[in-house]
Order: sequence, then structure tokens, then C-alpha cells
Amino acid sequence: MTVAAASAPTTDPTSRLARTVEPAEWTASGIPLLRNPREIVTGLHARHRPTPPTAVVAVLGPGERVAASASFGRGTGLPDGWEFRNALLDQLRRVIPHDLRLRRPIRTAVLLYCRAGDGRWTEEDGAWMWGLRDACTLHGLRCGAYITLTPHGWRVHGDDRQGRRPAAVGLGGSP
Repeated sequence: MTVAAASAPTTDPTSRLARTVEPAEWTASGIPLLRNPREIVTGLHARHRPTPPTAVVAVLGPGERVAASASFGRGTGLPDGWEFRNALLDQLRRVIPHDLRLRRPIRTAVLLYCRAGDGRWTEEDGAWMWGLRDACTLHGLRCGAYITLTPHGWRVHGDDRQGRRPAAVGLGGSP
């Protein structure tokens, strides 16, 4: 088996499901809580105006100020943490240099995912969480919050803070 074949993602549903994070595992992993999630969500929403299905990755510097951010569309295949990780890494590499030379990460990456449905956890969310956690490790960042933005409002997964505004518009009706 070649190295390329060993590292390529597979369509096998069993291995695809291994690249996901369950809500209890996410909560137990010690993801740092945002001091003011409403401010982060409102700022990213104003900057990117995401509509479903759009991901917004942001790098927070000291004081939870957004140092860089990028938005991008989600692919059409089944939710796969490997592919989400690669998409996140691609965006991170475009907007900010890695922090791999630092002993400890000083910046934090957060992900806002705009999607249809309600704010409850889905398998797709678990794949995004896995991708965010892995991309942060590979880019030398601290893994931060995973936030969904739906027509019902926003929700920070893992600490269950949420709000009605801003909300996703477009797919699934208006808030």
C-alpha cells in the first residue's frame, strides 16, 4: 500500500463516522468558553453574511478580537470530518500564518456554521467539530467554540449558550 493510498479519505461509512465528535466528548474536551459569544457571532455575521450552508472560520487573538476570518461553502458529499478539516486548513492557510513554532498556542480558532434546521447537534456538526479540532492542531491553534447559525438563531455547542439574533436566512425560511 502506498502512502497516498493509506492517507486518502475513504467512503466507508464506518471510518467516516470515526471522524466525528459526539456532544459529550466535545464538552469534556475542555474547549475554552467564549467570554461574549453574542459579540463574536454578531461580528462574524455582519462581516460575512452567511447563508446555509456556509462555514465561517475565525482566528481570535488576545482579548477575543478577530484577527482573521474566512467564509466558504460546504461540499455536497456526506459529512466527513477529514474533508471538513482539509477545507478549514485551506482557509486558515490563506488568512493567517501557522503558530507551530510556539510552545503553546496563543490564538484560538472558532467555527460558525450556518445551516438549515434547528440548533440541535447533528452528525454533520460532529464532523465539523472533528475537523476543527484536527485543523487547529495542524495549524498550531487552540481549538475554540463550534457555533451553529440556523433560522432559529445561534447556539454554542458544548456550553449551550444561544440567542435568537442573528439568525440564518435563505434556506429553511426566515427567522
